[in-house]
Amino acid sequence: MYAITGITGQVGGTLARTLLAAGRDVRAAVRDAAKGAHWAAQGCEVALAELTDVPAMIKAFSGTEGVFILLPPAFDPKPGFPAARRIIAAVREALDMAGPKKVVALSTIGADAEQPNLLNQLRVMEEQLSTLEMPVTFLRAGWFMENARWDIDAAKAGAISSYLQPASRAIAMISTADVGRTAAELLQEEWKGRRVVQLEGPRRVSPDDIAAAFAQLLGREVKVDTVPRAAWEDIFRGQGMENPLPRMQMLDGFNAGWIDFAHNGRDARKGSVGIEAALRAMLDEQASTM
Repeated sequence: MYAITGITGQVGGTLARTLLAAGRDVRAAVRDAAKGAHWAAQGCEVALAELTDVPAMIKAFSGTEGVFILLPPAFDPKPGFPAARRIIAAVREALDMAGPKKVVALSTIGADAEQPNLLNQLRVMEEQLSTLEMPVTFLRAGWFMENARWDIDAAKAGAISSYLQPASRAIAMISTADVGRTAAELLQEEWKGRRVVQLEGPRRVSPDDIAAAFAQLLGREVKVDTVPRAAWEDIFRGQGMENPLPRMQMLDGFNAGWIDFAHNGRDARKGSVGIEAALRAMLDEQASTM
């Protein structure tokens, strides 16, 4: 039995389907019984558990071969990441008490960066879960290709905006499908102690590459407009963010190169989904819902 948090998302969903296809038993740890019903229909056992509810998580994680941990996204955190710290502390306590045989936790490229930025909350997670007695793997994934979903309508109009710059600079990106499949592989592996697995796509991707892929798929010219650094804060606050600084610092890290895998990802595992295939899947998904 493998317990999965975040099963209703893209990564967790792919992970669950991959394990089920391999004949593995899956326990879906969900907050909402209605969402759990979908996974029950797929053959999963369902456990209702908020990530701050230690007793519920102990029940969800107990008696398992492995547990997959995915923290909820927090793009506009309060200073010091108090919400993330509460969740991390509760998850660590529940894992310690439940005693699964192993843990795979989704982390991120840049979790090892010491400079202040949005990804420091995953650094905190790694530090806290590293103290568990069972084997733990931190899956550090690159920038999600699916972030480009927000650019689809703009691409159809002929131009996408980019905070990653210069537009020609390629960074480590990965499809959520590859992340989910890799997490399934890791959960079924055996290892000792703490390990870090870095994951990126078959090649690095720049904003120019994203625009070119959109152009190929849409059959029209698509250009990149880089957003001036001086305009970021006003834009983010206009979108409703109360504390945009960590997000801005994260973008600075990607643009300056201090958020990256060592040796340009030489030692990272490589996914199979390229940017064009990822964008095609997003466009097909949008078309199916229209």
